[in-house]
Amino acid sequence: MDAQKTESLLGPYRILDLTDEKGFICGETLGSLGADVIKIEKPGGDPGRRIGPFYRDIPHPEKSLYWFATNLNKRGITLDIETEDGKAIFKRLVRSAHVVLESYPPGLMEGLGLSYGALCEVNPSIIVTSITPFGQTGPYSRFKGADIVLWAMSGELYASGDPDRPPTQVSAPHQAYFNGSLQAAQATIAALYHCEITGEGQHVDVAIQQAVTHVAMKGIEDWYTDRVNVMRRGPFFSRPRPAPLGPINLRLIWPCKDGHVCFRMAGGVDVASRISLQNMTAVLVREGVAGPLEDYDWGQYDWQTIPQEEQERLEEPFLNYFVTKTKAELYDEAVKGGIILAPVGTVSDLLENPQLAAREYWEQVEHPELNDRITYPGAFAKVSEAPIRIWRRAPLIGEHNEEIYGKELGLSRAQWVLLKQASVI
Repeated sequence: MDAQKTESLLGPYRILDLTDEKGFICGETLGSLGADVIKIEKPGGDPGRRIGPFYRDIPHPEKSLYWFATNLNKRGITLDIETEDGKAIFKRLVRSAHVVLESYPPGLMEGLGLSYGALCEVNPSIIVTSITPFGQTGPYSRFKGADIVLWAMSGELYASGDPDRPPTQVSAPHQAYFNGSLQAAQATIAALYHCEITGEGQHVDVAIQQAVTHVAMKGIEDWYTDRVNVMRRGPFFSRPRPAPLGPINLRLIWPCKDGHVCFRMAGGVDVASRISLQNMTAVLVREGVAGPLEDYDWGQYDWQTIPQEEQERLEEPFLNYFVTKTKAELYDEAVKGGIILAPVGTVSDLLENPQLAAREYWEQVEHPELNDRITYPGAFAKVSEAPIRIWRRAPLIGEHNEEIYGKELGLSRAQWVLLKQASVI
């Protein structure tokens, strides 16, 4: 803990984390920057502990891999803030805290007597960051919002999937929550900076819908400039064009022998892409499979004017060649030949990725309670003088009760036992 306080970016700050899965990553991110994050759960544990998958497929609140991944870098205590004793203890914690993170429905904290205004009376410089599906105000503010609902209401879901099917869920679950949490962390750090200058706390109101709508900026740009919605095109890049040509579909994701690669056909005034296409075509010529591309002038290629049928005719030699090669073979060819191409990596590919390995991205974290070490994604950036890192594994239920209630708040053993018997802690 001493190194975390003295050698990290946010070491001087204490964060009280009341969030559920909508805000877990916010506290985890602030913790990776060195803040002392205290995760507060109800007695018996947070419902997020029951989200799978589980260590060795054993469903148990102390073996949730989801909990492990999203609650790193936190100490953990149990406390029921809906009880009078619990509220009193929470206010004592607020006195020495800098930030409170919460994701309760709007109005609930106020109903408990723990609104931003009430907490300011305890600590005038406190920052309260609220992370909710639709924010504290507006006609949807009291609505619940699952991950897929938030993607749908951001506009991003509309563009996800294949053109002949309904929209599909964006990536893995919880991505909307993760986006909201990360933007909440940014806003919280900005509020801390403001507090350092002015001494003032403030209420940071994060609406996950707005955070995810921010991700869909490209679609908003297309509507603003061309009055067209970004359509679902599966592995293609699609752009509108005036009649009689109609929209163009350019393949971006190409099948290969052991998966897929990303390769974009572009040319004309796009110098880098034109050179890339020329170099890739040279490979096909060398292999004797270039077909109609052998004498093709990529300097004249323009996807904005080429008929769709001609585009597909030019794509065919690349398709036929890529399926005979592995991702690694194609990537090696690309690096040597100056070709803009990248393998579509699986998780197992990432674990063996030489670039990530060279930057020591993956971290081994000890789990003494499991008698095991687990591999985690590491820091998102390297900072020369104050490392961003995994400081501790996710807490067990009430793991730091004695440390925080006894050593830091000064509660006696007898008081602690009585509070535990009353289900306050």
